[in-house]
Amino acid sequence: MVVSNEESLIENKIECHSTTLLVQRKKGILLSVISLLFLGFLPIIANSRPTNLSALSYAFYLSFWELICSLPLLFIELKSHDKGIFTMDIEPLVRKKTYFIMAITGVIFSVSTYFYVFSFEKAGTVSAAIAIQTYPLFSIVWESIFLKKKKRWDELFFTGLIILGIYFIGTEGTFAIHDFSIWFGVALITPFLWSIAHVTIKNTIDQSPISPNQVTFFRVLISSFLLFLLSMFIDGPQSVFGGFTNFEFQKYAFLMGLVYYLELVNWFYAVKYVNVSVASTITTPTPVLTMILAVIFLSEKILVYQIIGMVVVFIALYGLIWRGNKNLEKKNKI
Repeated sequence: MVVSNEESLIENKIECHSTTLLVQRKKGILLSVISLLFLGFLPIIANSRPTNLSALSYAFYLSFWELICSLPLLFIELKSHDKGIFTMDIEPLVRKKTYFIMAITGVIFSVSTYFYVFSFEKAGTVSAAIAIQTYPLFSIVWESIFLKKKKRWDELFFTGLIILGIYFIGTEGTFAIHDFSIWFGVALITPFLWSIAHVTIKNTIDQSPISPNQVTFFRVLISSFLLFLLSMFIDGPQSVFGGFTNFEFQKYAFLMGLVYYLELVNWFYAVKYVNVSVASTITTPTPVLTMILAVIFLSEKILVYQIIGMVVVFIALYGLIWRGNKNLEKKNKI
């Protein structure tokens, strides 16, 4: 009878654990879908702004509003027991290293935020959205160079497929080098910079008590400061402060900053409940949503070469995610 009760207790624990994992997975999938919606809408908001003010000023103001949006949660964290990087008993070396990394990545994100806005304006909503979705390509390059990770033949195949797809879109379906769009090339700068910053930040988060919201706070704090200085120098004080009193401009800057901030925080919580590969699989079709929204809200025309190139890139991205899952399964078995 005792054995039976113990077995029953173990079975109940296993059932409770399975139920908890199932609930967490459902939460993670739901949050990933929300991230997909946020990411799909961001390019639409970016290209809905008034064009009488520059992309640089817009990048500054959206970063400023993103900073404002991050403050409520930051204040809550500061009053809680777990203050993250602001905890008093952190080793000074860890704190200094964290602040240094935040400063470096803040500069990188300043530049990437500008190119994010600028590329949608110049390359077009759909093409830029597809270009930005090639972020995994650059991550693979950095892993190979700095982490010395060897790639299997199928990973190299899918990587080559991504390159083929973006080249096809960049040449507007001709494959002729002289037709390659310089603005599509500019759009590739954003995922390139993101890949550098995210690799750097990941190592810091793993070794530091800094919270996701604090990472976002430092990122947008530095971005706001640097983009403000650049805007003042390049666009001039009259243009920058003129944007502050332009309600139509500020409406889109605030909306962009709010959605961008919510997407970042939502993403961090999504990958808390499910693997990054699962969340990435759900958010991969972002350009499809952007494409539909661009037709509805911006009256943009979708071209055949964009659809073909997007399908090729999607196949390659899902192939890389599949291979990543296989590698993880193999590692866990060992």
